[in-house]
Amino acid sequence: MANAYSYDLRRKVIEAIELNGMKRCEASEFFNISRNTINTWFQRRRETGDFNAKVRKHQGNGHKITDWEKFRAFVETYGDKTQVEMAQLWDGDTSDRTISRGLKKIGFTRKKRPMGTANGMRTNGGSFSNS
Repeated sequence: MANAYSYDLRRKVIEAIELNGMKRCEASEFFNISRNTINTWFQRRRETGDFNAKVRKHQGNGHKITDWEKFRAFVETYGDKTQVEMAQLWDGDTSDRTISRGLKKIGFTRKKRPMGTANGMRTNGGSFSNS
């Protein structure tokens, strides 16, 4: 979602229309904004007394895991289980995706240990000649 226009820009546009007598369509071209946006600002000022942007409610997940020390202890105990199994064992209605985000947040990985490559590459014993 795009950011709201600044209060300063809103004020300049409305002053240009009211004080300088600029038409709304001229102001929309001059300030490079939609005429509907300007109409919305005037409508908001009529309804609320100000043309400030609406405060948006933050959307996001409900954060079902809140006790991180308890979750770390849970992972130490059940870390060998799959995320689906861990979600079934965790208190409350929790999805495997929530468990995944929680594991990522505490830095838990199931990464295997890197293998030694001492004998990983062998030479064929032959030599190259340019003749």
